[in-house]
Amino acid sequence: MEIVHLLRAAAVELGLHSARFANRNGMHATDVRALIALMDARRAGEETTAGRLGAALGLNSAGTTALLDRLERAGQVRRVRGRGDRRTVVVEVTDDAVALGQAFFGPLIERSVELLRGYDDQQRAAIREFLDGVRKAAAEGTHTSPADTPQGEP
Repeated sequence: MEIVHLLRAAAVELGLHSARFANRNGMHATDVRALIALMDARRAGEETTAGRLGAALGLNSAGTTALLDRLERAGQVRRVRGRGDRRTVVVEVTDDAVALGQAFFGPLIERSVELLRGYDDQQRAAIREFLDGVRKAAAEGTHTSPADTPQGEP
């Protein structure tokens, strides 16, 4: 359980770090999650429509539009025509948003990479497998509900 509790503590600290970024830049927490999703898509070479982004964030159409309008006004995203299908409008994160994120999150990312250098390939593979498994469990909702959790073990 110690590792599970450490993972929970790390998740809390990462959430607080993200909240500080949002606060310093006049953003909502959902704005930050949207930018992360768009940066991940950019890194993977994928195009993201507003509908796809909204679904990933659990937003309805109106909420997604409000989010994108806010981010577009702030210069964080732009709406452009799709590469493969020019009829499709996709959302891209701007270079300014990437630079803003790198300036704030870069030191944490660099420290994380530095920590990982202390592990061999087999250990990194185990860490990757564990984190991916936890991510999938959370995404699929396979964890127990709060009502199923014993007192004192959130």
